[in-house]
Amino acid sequence: MKVDDKSPKKPLIFYYLIAMVVLMLLNALVFPAMMSTPVAEVGYNDFLTMIENRQVKEVAMEDSQILFTATDENGQTAIYKTGVWPDEGLTERLYESGAEFASAIPTQDSPLLSFLTTWVFPILLFVAIGQIMGRMLTKRIGGNAMQFGKSNAKIYVESQTGKTFADVAGQEEAKDALREIVDFLHNPEKYKNIGASLPKGALLVGPPGTGKTLLAKAVAGEAKVPFFSISGSEFVEMFVGMGAAKVRDLFKQAAEKAPCIVFIDEIDTIGKKRDGAAGIGGNDEREQTLNQLLTEMDGFDGTRGVVILAATNRPESLDKALLRPGRFDRRIPVELPDLNGRIAILRVHAKDVKMEPNVDFDTIGRATSGASGAELANIINEAALRAVRMGRSAVSQTDLEESVEVVIAGYQRKGAVISEKEKKIIAYHEIGHALVTARQKDAAPVHKITIIPRTSGALGYTMQIEEGERVLMSREEMLSQLATLTGGRAAEEVVFGSITSGASNDIEKATQMARTMITRYGMSDQFGMVALETVSNPYLSSDSSLTCSPETSARVDAEVQGMIAAAHDKAVAILKENRELMDRLAAYLLEKETITGAEFMDILEKYDAEKQQ
Repeated sequence: MKVDDKSPKKPLIFYYLIAMVVLMLLNALVFPAMMSTPVAEVGYNDFLTMIENRQVKEVAMEDSQILFTATDENGQTAIYKTGVWPDEGLTERLYESGAEFASAIPTQDSPLLSFLTTWVFPILLFVAIGQIMGRMLTKRIGGNAMQFGKSNAKIYVESQTGKTFADVAGQEEAKDALREIVDFLHNPEKYKNIGASLPKGALLVGPPGTGKTLLAKAVAGEAKVPFFSISGSEFVEMFVGMGAAKVRDLFKQAAEKAPCIVFIDEIDTIGKKRDGAAGIGGNDEREQTLNQLLTEMDGFDGTRGVVILAATNRPESLDKALLRPGRFDRRIPVELPDLNGRIAILRVHAKDVKMEPNVDFDTIGRATSGASGAELANIINEAALRAVRMGRSAVSQTDLEESVEVVIAGYQRKGAVISEKEKKIIAYHEIGHALVTARQKDAAPVHKITIIPRTSGALGYTMQIEEGERVLMSREEMLSQLATLTGGRAAEEVVFGSITSGASNDIEKATQMARTMITRYGMSDQFGMVALETVSNPYLSSDSSLTCSPETSARVDAEVQGMIAAAHDKAVAILKENRELMDRLAAYLLEKETITGAEFMDILEKYDAEKQQ
């Protein structure tokens, strides 16, 4: 639960509007009744009697009434009104009685009411208009002009982040590195006695979705100290100097609430390397903000217990001054989870979801190699949504496996119309992948084959799941994968004698894998152990750039073509040798549309047994 340091204040214009409404009601209801001269209503005959008794002093004729002043029995003058009647002799009788004729008879207004209507109401009106125009201007320029220099950090009081290390799975090494910070905040004397000081900052580095923000909240939850959370983009302002002012305000608040934790998400927004281009565009503002951050981190005492945590997925772009010891002393990697980590994450997110007792998280963990914690949480949620759509009260293994496929390939396109000829080509294409895989000893086993089209554009796919977690891949294993990728196109050639556009994704993956083997992994006999390309950012993308001459690049292209051609020839040879088995498998897939790895292997083993007889 998020708790702000101060209760939120309503905008000033809110009170102005309330005051105006109250004063208008007073003006309409209370003031006229309390402070205006009362007007008594009398009948026309009473009016005539007062004229005869010479009590009428002054008369004013209006369209719908006659207003007049008269003295009562006690000699007090009051204001009266009566209706208008057709009376031709009225003017003469009034003249004879000595009454005076007036254009209007004013009532006596309250001095307070006159002051309010003359001065207060116009002033409040102008102030309200000014507030509205100021807010419109603020929306255009961004931020609140009355709050420039405020950090706007979200403050979570003590353990009310609602997160602890128990909510973080699959990041045991990162949790171990952060437990020492928690222990220091709990027992600072133990460290002071030996002369150790708390690391001023810890930088959480890793791909998106791996739980960097969750880890920071868990540290605050474990330490039970105030937690300041702010994004790096919130420091960037239109006006020069505002970002630096926000940094000063943030550290001032942190010093007042020490011990505490300050978390800056996406710190690369303000912590980019300084390139000397200050004064051009927003670079000057960013550099001022970074300089102020560096100064503040140098200025506070580490023994007071103010810990700076920051997260980024672009560590290569950060300024070196930010990463030196004394500022961010520790760099904690938060990597993609391994097999055990993925299973633990699935269990954490499934604890609040009704699951069937026979659910196997190990299979789902093996099927989601390379998935982040956020993606695994999405898989659990997609499975729960599918269970609701199917009318079940608990999530089944089928729901989980289907949710994995949704994340990988998209939803099923049940309304897609595919001709029988194209469906047959797709079936042979997918069986080609699976059969080449099964006939190689270094390939991962087949888990599922389907020819149901998906929203990602895939007309079918073959899913392989490793038996265990792989950290390294040998050259032979990667060559087997190349042959598997070319197996679909090879099946089209062997069976139909022509090729289609269905292999476009296979060709892209095969080309990338072959190039990586040559330029980064040193698996080429021609080039050997030479790095020919570098990856710009391993966390956000696999984009790379060659670091070789144009002549060497041409030789690399030729080597890639040769490697893929050899893999393709291998796939063609396997499929020609197993043509009868391929026909049997393709016919079964056409009938079922989706088959499991167990069904695939059962047909293959029966065929092998028949061949041996």
